[in-house]
Amino acid sequence: MTTELDDLRSAVRDAVDSLGGPSVCRGLAPDGPGWDGRSWSLLAEQIGVAALGLPDECGGLGGLPELLVVAEELGAGVMPVPFLSTVLASQVLIRSGGADDALAQIAEGAPAAFVGLDRHGWFDADDIAFAVDAGSGEQTISGVATSALGAAGAAWLVVAARTDTGVALFLCDATVPGVSITPLPTLDLSRSHAAVTLSGVPARRLPVAGSPESAIVAALDVACLVLAAEQLGGAQRSLDRTVDYVKERRQFDRAIGSFQAVKHTLADLLVLVESSRSAVTRALDSADLAEAASLARAWCADSYRTVTAEALQLHGGIGFTWEHDSHLYFRRARADAQLFGTSTFHRERIALTLGW
Repeated sequence: MTTELDDLRSAVRDAVDSLGGPSVCRGLAPDGPGWDGRSWSLLAEQIGVAALGLPDECGGLGGLPELLVVAEELGAGVMPVPFLSTVLASQVLIRSGGADDALAQIAEGAPAAFVGLDRHGWFDADDIAFAVDAGSGEQTISGVATSALGAAGAAWLVVAARTDTGVALFLCDATVPGVSITPLPTLDLSRSHAAVTLSGVPARRLPVAGSPESAIVAALDVACLVLAAEQLGGAQRSLDRTVDYVKERRQFDRAIGSFQAVKHTLADLLVLVESSRSAVTRALDSADLAEAASLARAWCADSYRTVTAEALQLHGGIGFTWEHDSHLYFRRARADAQLFGTSTFHRERIALTLGW
């Protein structure tokens, strides 16, 4: 029997295929935000992927299972859309409160970005680039972030900043004067990053019930799982395309897929992909989201890098060409490995979480 998740997966997969999948990356405007507006419009406004995981009162739909299904399909197509950055920003807003108007716009497709991660891709209260000035009676924020995921083209910026009383979270309109966002060249053509400069920008302080650090880390756990699902989707698609290729490519009058060395390599890659799937799936039933997120993030990142590297080799010379899609998956796998902390960081975090 078809489930709602199956229907959602099918709808996103059909949309990605109709848009062109990996080929969309090659058509990105050189002076654009680093993501494709047409693709995001279709996915966010017509299918509703931007509303996933948001509160019902803000127009939200579904939860973590739906987020992971969509992420897997977007990862399979290495789609250049601000899904991951918007998920992170909206998850911070949900845990902060006082931003229902922004969440309602996000649910309708307005992109958002969180600005406040350190150079390692995680959050460190001692490494915050922005500070608040309340001297004029109005809270304004100033500072420079050298890189922020998905900031270019964002409608809203969620900013972690220093105040006289410690770290606080603020919501900024990304279109007001004083906001300067400069897209950065990236290894991954499908994932945009930008430098963000705020110069006396008016900001709304968010009334976080607990500590801002806890809200940010909890949001990062969800983002890590979404990223892991994207990596799973990319690894599965890379493996599938490679299997199809080795069935057709012939050498010495035989399909190269019949060679024992190729068979063994593909079997090893299948184990990595299926283990990644298990790591993502177990998080849905885990009582400890932090442990599950770090495990999935570490395992899926390493597996994706291995699968895409072997896929490139098994495609031979054609795999190294600009026209082939293999390098797009290869690039994303390596760039993703640096997002939200490295695999080493997350293994250490698992050890601390489990008290090892």
